[in-house]
Amino acid sequence: MIKSFENKTVIITGASAGVGAACARLFASHKAKLVLVARGEAALNTIAEELRSQCEVLTVVMNVANNDDCLALLEKAEAAFGAVHVIINNAGMHARGDLKTVSPADVAAMVDINMRAPLLLSCAAIPYLQRAGEGAIVNVGSLAGRAPLQGAATYSATKAGLRAFSYALADELRDSGISVGSVSPGPIDTGFIMDEIDAVEDIVFSQPMSSAEQVAAGILTVASGEEVEVVLPAASAKLTHISYLFPNLRRRLRPKLYEQGRKNKEKYRNRQAAK
Repeated sequence: MIKSFENKTVIITGASAGVGAACARLFASHKAKLVLVARGEAALNTIAEELRSQCEVLTVVMNVANNDDCLALLEKAEAAFGAVHVIINNAGMHARGDLKTVSPADVAAMVDINMRAPLLLSCAAIPYLQRAGEGAIVNVGSLAGRAPLQGAATYSATKAGLRAFSYALADELRDSGISVGSVSPGPIDTGFIMDEIDAVEDIVFSQPMSSAEQVAAGILTVASGEEVEVVLPAASAKLTHISYLFPNLRRRLRPKLYEQGRKNKEKYRNRQAAK
């Protein structure tokens, strides 16, 4: 269990905005050494410059779907800061819509970014974390990984796989000094959802919205080794568990959840229009 993140090297993928940027700010406040990863250089540099007065920051512009880049990332982080302590697999992709409307290329990209990259990085990171003497791997999942969501078949599958991987790896590394876990949020008030609100399934908005800062706090909790999984909002943990165990009940509840989601979606849309 990591009791303090001061001077610990924390790698965050998808760090230029949303949950990743919120994580960067939170771990910076704990005096960690940050390795911020994203594809967009300008946005990545912006968050890095914001935080350099609080802590040391290394930026790495790359696509996590590239195997060689992932392996090089760990080498760069250790070379820059002497050790790697925490991996936060936050980068994600969601091509929305029923599977028949999604291109095969986007299906492959979702699998690569949402699941293959975190598995590869986790595997490759273990020797680095062992050399550091302690560590943590945190995978950012979704409520869609706890209960399958229509209109998000591939996304649900990747997040379910990532959750299963997290639990299995947590058991494998239980006595190693390396903690592993996942954070499974519902809708988050970030551009990942709000910038394409019309394309998001109405049922997504049936669950209360979390902030990026709340999700980042959950990630910190898992990285500390206090929990194997944090679900946001907490009440949705029970709902998704029941929905997974009883799919017929989930189908019966779906019309009411869609109705509630449509109402909430309209409220969020009006809020955006008023800004």
